Amino acid sequence: MVIFLQFLVLQLLRLVAADHISAVLPQTHAKPECRPTCGNVSIPYPFGIGPGCYQDEAFSITCNNNVPNLGGGNIVVVNINLTEGLLVVNQYMSYDCYNESGGNADVRRAFIDISDLPNYKFSDVRNKFIAVGCDTYGFIEIIDDGSKLLTGSDVTNGTCSGIGCCSAPIPKNIRSFKIALNSFGNHMQCWDFNPCSYGFVADEGWLNFSRASLTQLSSVTFVPVTLDWGIMGKTCEQAQGDESIYACVSQNSHCLNSINGPGYLCNCSKGFHGNPYLKEGCHDINECNDAVSPCVRDCKNEDGGYSCSCPWHMYGDGKRDGSGCTSILKQLYLCLGVGLSIFTAIASTSWLYWILKKKRLEEIKHKFFQQNGGTLLQQQLQGKARPATKIFSSEELRMATDDYKQSRILGEGGAGTVYRGVLPDQTVVAIKKSKITNQAEIQQFINEVIVLSHVNHRNVVKLLGCCLETQVPMLVYEFVSNGTLFYHIHDGRLSLDSRLRIASEVSGALSYLHSAASVPIIHRDIKSTNILLDENLIAKVSDFGASRLVPLDQNGLISLVRGTFGYLDPEYFQSGQFTDKSDVYSFGVVLVELLTGEKPVDMARFGDCKNLAIVFKLYVDGGCLLQILEERVVDEGTRELLEAVAELALRCLSLKGDDRPTMREVAMELEGLRRTAYVLEMLVH
Repeated sequence: MVIFLQFLVLQLLRLVAADHISAVLPQTHAKPECRPTCGNVSIPYPFGIGPGCYQDEAFSITCNNNVPNLGGGNIVVVNINLTEGLLVVNQYMSYDCYNESGGNADVRRAFIDISDLPNYKFSDVRNKFIAVGCDTYGFIEIIDDGSKLLTGSDVTNGTCSGIGCCSAPIPKNIRSFKIALNSFGNHMQCWDFNPCSYGFVADEGWLNFSRASLTQLSSVTFVPVTLDWGIMGKTCEQAQGDESIYACVSQNSHCLNSINGPGYLCNCSKGFHGNPYLKEGCHDINECNDAVSPCVRDCKNEDGGYSCSCPWHMYGDGKRDGSGCTSILKQLYLCLGVGLSIFTAIASTSWLYWILKKKRLEEIKHKFFQQNGGTLLQQQLQGKARPATKIFSSEELRMATDDYKQSRILGEGGAGTVYRGVLPDQTVVAIKKSKITNQAEIQQFINEVIVLSHVNHRNVVKLLGCCLETQVPMLVYEFVSNGTLFYHIHDGRLSLDSRLRIASEVSGALSYLHSAASVPIIHRDIKSTNILLDENLIAKVSDFGASRLVPLDQNGLISLVRGTFGYLDPEYFQSGQFTDKSDVYSFGVVLVELLTGEKPVDMARFGDCKNLAIVFKLYVDGGCLLQILEERVVDEGTRELLEAVAELALRCLSLKGDDRPTMREVAMELEGLRRTAYVLEMLVH
């Protein structure tokens, strides 16, 4: 008994010690034998106080009177976030105060400059430029490039949207700015409750604006502003090749490229926490010690994770968010009863099943063939010179997709699901399983087959065949291996030359559809997710479910409005009449996407304006084209080339269809711009 009690005491001490270590380790982020805090601010490595305690001078912290300052300067550090690469510092608030007669009583202009600290930039995601006051407008001058932002205000509690408090986003990659304030009437109409104007750049969550803020801000000296920081000089890929400079030294860490400028950050791997910049800095998280265990029964902590188990008389994965633990005995009785019933039913009906199976299968296939428009498709394709589309059996496509395995899904949308398939001859194909719920949608499926039967172009996805003997009809296309243009645009890796070439290929394909196909075709749903790229980044226009054949004696057709917001032709939206110029408008949006790297509709964009086409026109009309273009596009193109492409995009986006060029004109102009750019590049080199 004594030995048993000693064992229990030892186990208890071990658990208490483990909990204590787990609680302490996340706080031990400083380099060994270095000061971990200054005042109430933790100083984690690569930051540090004193020689040998920081990675390089950019991360040096000076602690004077328990106040941490960045380097040897006067920028006061409030908080350091290792995981997200954020540094919160104090800055002075600007104010402009007046006396009762309208004269200036007190003024302070805030100025902050970190241009000599290349590891830091003001976070455009976390910070806002804010002006507060009922008779106020403010300027922020971006010293980096000389540009200015203006905001002004009146009063609504709980918001900072233009009444009493106005905010504006700040640009990326800025390192210094000045703030100035002014008043329309020197606050004479509101002096009794708001004698001052206030302006500052601060973390957007810092100010919960209310009417009381108009007077309470007079007691505030500093406001918090958030900086993005990173290990400068190289990307993750470059730094990982040189162990002498690679900062992610913990065995259980990984590297992340910075999102606001060059450089990278380090994070602990999943299942670990701590400081990835220290050799032993990332420590295992003991999930089993959480207040709510991730396991319903037995939990065992493992290095970087945990495992759950059930008692011998139960089964399941043991996880709280999984199948849990279920009693075997209860299920055993149920299974025995169900199994016996099933066996009896199978034994009595199997002989009848085998007799009727073949006949029933043929009836089902014929029923689906008729239901899925097989007869209509045969009538539509009858007499065409183009070779007949191959009719695949349901078994062929089931085997090609490994029984429609989840891992074979390439994409899902409102019209259906697309699977990756491999035919017996090892040809890789894309199989579209339509989501047809009523007879009216059969016509749309047949329409896609008919439309593609008219098309033979290298930049249009090729239809290989179809299957009509399943519950929902399926189409078989050539496989385009490199995903959608949308992904590549917003991944940011496309060169300007590739973007212009892709735009030229898409415009050429649409020009062919509009004017060179045997019967003109209007696509009606041109967008970057409907443009696929192969292994050589060659563009392929896809998804013709909404397309229509246009008789030669008609200029357009009337239908219910269909398409995707952000790409939709405003004239078509108002009239319901779509023409080839509707495709031109949608292509113009895609062209703007290629130039800016922005999404067509973004609820977080540019204050109240969410539509990219409108924002792009505003920037161009305001002479600010280069500010909205993606940085790589600006770096790789000449101003003349970029202005020419932007001007073409704006013509495509004209509100009136008659003012837009034809796709043939667009294709010719893009090809000409590409050739000019190529000649200029050859002359430079």
